Amino acid sequence: MRNFIRPVFCIAFGLVLVSEAIATEPSLPEGLSEKKPDRKEEPSLPIGLGRPEKPTEHMEVDVPSVWDALEVGGFYELRYGRRVTDFRAYRNTTLGEARLQVDAEWSGDWADVNLTTDFVVDQVLNDRAVDFEDGEGWIDLREATILLRPFETLDLKIGRQILTWGTGDLIFINDLFPKDWNSFFVGRDDEYLKAPSDAVKASLFWRGFTVDAVYTPRFDSDRFVDGRRLTFFDPMIGGVKSSPTPVDVIKRDEYGEDWEGALRVSGQVKSFEWAGYAYKGFWKSPMGFDPVIGKAIFPELNVYGASLRGPVGGGIAHGEIGFYDARDEGAAIDPFLPNSEWRFLVGFEREIIPDLTGNIQYYVEHVSEYDNYLATLPLGLPAKDENRHLITLRLTQLLMNQNVTLSLFNFWSPSDEDGYLRLRVGYKVSDSWKIEGGANGFYGSDISSFFGQFQDNSNIFISVRTSF
Repeated sequence: MRNFIRPVFCIAFGLVLVSEAIATEPSLPEGLSEKKPDRKEEPSLPIGLGRPEKPTEHMEVDVPSVWDALEVGGFYELRYGRRVTDFRAYRNTTLGEARLQVDAEWSGDWADVNLTTDFVVDQVLNDRAVDFEDGEGWIDLREATILLRPFETLDLKIGRQILTWGTGDLIFINDLFPKDWNSFFVGRDDEYLKAPSDAVKASLFWRGFTVDAVYTPRFDSDRFVDGRRLTFFDPMIGGVKSSPTPVDVIKRDEYGEDWEGALRVSGQVKSFEWAGYAYKGFWKSPMGFDPVIGKAIFPELNVYGASLRGPVGGGIAHGEIGFYDARDEGAAIDPFLPNSEWRFLVGFEREIIPDLTGNIQYYVEHVSEYDNYLATLPLGLPAKDENRHLITLRLTQLLMNQNVTLSLFNFWSPSDEDGYLRLRVGYKVSDSWKIEGGANGFYGSDISSFFGQFQDNSNIFISVRTSF
């Protein structure tokens, strides 16, 4: 209203001056007039340069409200999935949920606040008890953060947040932030592969470098496959766990003692982006076992790595390396603890033809001190290869003015002789409505291999989502 009143007031005042000038004779220039100018009168300033008029009681003045900076959005979704084979020990339904996500963002001069909450009705586990760590129950708090900018070169983000870094496409080496593998394998939206962290993130921008440091006061593990929704190979029983009861795990949940720290230093050289990484914490899934207590554990872990990404041959190439340092003493000779590993990744992505993009990656896991590992392996337990090779292929086709998306992503391990095929079809009906369907297919010759163990979980799914 203020932006409307001021021009109208100025125009009206100008019209008055014009009318006064027309009604009187034009005055002579100063010095030619018989009347001497009054030195006590100050010359008037042009309209718009003087002091603003005080609003009268009849003038409306807009007062900025704190609510003007608040934005609320979200979506409502129905999603259903089921196994493609009949597995008697489990329900054939893998997904049966209604989900409402409400995303509220407030931006101010001194801070930004974000709150993203999912309200879920899950007919598979059907457990209403809320567990924010495992993302279970009728409510899942995805984000609750405050972003502070104390200096121009420093950002501080505090609270529950989704964190990610690295260059891999669905392969994570230096990204040691929690993942939700149950969501990934049963056909939830890809955003749910990333689980939230309760952390403090500081980002420093200085002389062309960016330094990101993340401190998590209490360990946030992966939302790993634990047997309740999906089957998996249990080395302790030498077969696939066929009972829908959770695996027994010793949690690391002591504040200040079971903490995690992650660091990334990144920059750019010409058109290439580089980064160095460091992590101190624990294996994100229960990779160890305590034979005395009889429970799975999260062994200690340090990770050091680097990555490079940039344009090559008409596309984008990337490479990443990481050393997984098993910090537990005796890990190299203890069959119940994971050995240290080297992990390598190279990849290339480009547009093959208009609206068709391809991405290929080659990944290797190399077990350190492999001879010691074999020498201490208990009888009956399957031995993994010294080098695990994995090749991935992604093809994405856009059709019908990019309203239809066809996606294929295949993991294939020539060393393990297993793989995982992800198929997706998405149709954007309108700006707010979207329909999606797909399949998750696991295959392999050995039930103890990484993907082969999930063969009984192959499934199809469909979803309808409306955004607001």
